[in-house]
Amino acid sequence: MELEQVEQVKEIFSKYLEKQKLRKTPERYALLEEIYTRDDHFDAEQLYIDMKTKNFKVSRATVYNTLDLLSECNLIRKHHFGKNLSFYEKSHSYRQHDHLICKECNKILEFCDPRIQNIQSMIEEVYGFKIEAHSLNFFGTCIDVNCEGKQ
Repeated sequence: MELEQVEQVKEIFSKYLEKQKLRKTPERYALLEEIYTRDDHFDAEQLYIDMKTKNFKVSRATVYNTLDLLSECNLIRKHHFGKNLSFYEKSHSYRQHDHLICKECNKILEFCDPRIQNIQSMIEEVYGFKIEAHSLNFFGTCIDVNCEGKQ
């Protein structure tokens, strides 16, 4: 499935680039592939370092510009989890979920609770509003005694 999904997102990205009259560069596709083979939330700097570690010739500007393009065509989702840092995650064919963020070690846990969907449906009905997306983030501290941020 992973390879099939990578091909799907490449096709979506290609169509988006064509529509915007932007170049289809190997660097952009390499970044897209890297993103869709990972299972974590990441920031632009970590993505840049990971690409360099794998000997890809890519500049920071290309990383940031490509992240913007991928966000614009809804292939990735950008999150602001505090600390003036943006995190990204792949978003094509992924179910709605919410986040728990540890303020000590910056660990991000995803969770899905059907009760949140029920609340969303009730809000739509009560207020006559069609919700297209939501973002719910809980900030706190891991109870894990091995939390990397605890001294």
